[in-house]
Amino acid sequence: MPLPFSNQECLTVRLSALGDAILTTGVLAYWHAQAGLTFQVLTKPALAPVFAGHPAVTGITAVGEEDLHGARWIAFCRKLAREFGHLPLIDLHVNLRTLLLRALWPGPTRTYRKFSLTRRLFLATRHPVFAARLRRLNVPQRYCMALDPAAVDAKALRPRIFLDEKEKAAASEMLSHLGFTRPVAIHPYATHPAKTPRPEVWRNLIRKLEAKGEQVLILGRHDQPLCPQAPHDLTNATDLRATAALLSLCRVLVTGDSGPMHLATGVDTPVVALFGPTTKEWGFYPSGPHDRVHQSPCAKAPCSLHGQDACVLGNACMKDISEEVLLNLLSSLPT
Repeated sequence: MPLPFSNQECLTVRLSALGDAILTTGVLAYWHAQAGLTFQVLTKPALAPVFAGHPAVTGITAVGEEDLHGARWIAFCRKLAREFGHLPLIDLHVNLRTLLLRALWPGPTRTYRKFSLTRRLFLATRHPVFAARLRRLNVPQRYCMALDPAAVDAKALRPRIFLDEKEKAAASEMLSHLGFTRPVAIHPYATHPAKTPRPEVWRNLIRKLEAKGEQVLILGRHDQPLCPQAPHDLTNATDLRATAALLSLCRVLVTGDSGPMHLATGVDTPVVALFGPTTKEWGFYPSGPHDRVHQSPCAKAPCSLHGQDACVLGNACMKDISEEVLLNLLSSLPT
């Protein structure tokens, strides 16, 4: 079925969060390849690097936090409509804020199927009918339905981060300085602590990997770095683009359900992903051909929409994950 637009520019909106923004990149690439579409992207400043260098992206408009509320958001929407209102608007965020933007938009608009009611009904009931409906489509497939009601193969929508040669060379030089060639990357952090194992599990994993002769690189951002005195702990030392470039040179990334998980897929690096309070129904499992997912069994999972809620079991699903579980997952990857 042909897309409703072809060979033209559109404005697409994704305001947060990191993982969600990364998951739009493969969809934009697919629409570009299928129908010649290009995109002006509206997002937050911190997420603009996700779209840098993307062949389908013609421009990025960053909206600051100060303009996202009340009268300032209304004024921003009107200004955006004056500048880009001749373009179709594709809303890949879908909340009250973007509903207002669509209401003020003079041109055609499209939205994706967020399955908000189904997700909440599943969260409340765990009913298999709702589970099956959610499992049929991952998040990029849901995004893609903004322009095509037919489900597109998930492999065609994998996220894509486009690095330039300068970024790749800088990452290679950084690894060379550490004496590394093809390390195992570790991202031991999470916005919501319930989505990652305890720090001691990560430290034990690193020690056992190093005892096996593996090179280990710690990446991410956190106010308490995992191994702050170690030269291979690059916590807070790299921005988003540099992190992506480093991941592109790693053998694998081990992480919880996180933005960097999708960043690794976007540069074709296999992922070992740990899921506990969030589950496959939410649509965020990594989609690379060699990815491994460990879903901790828990009768109460998923316990929230984003893994942010307090757990009555004390986050038992992640506490049960040991370094041995991670080592077994790593050993199952092709060499």
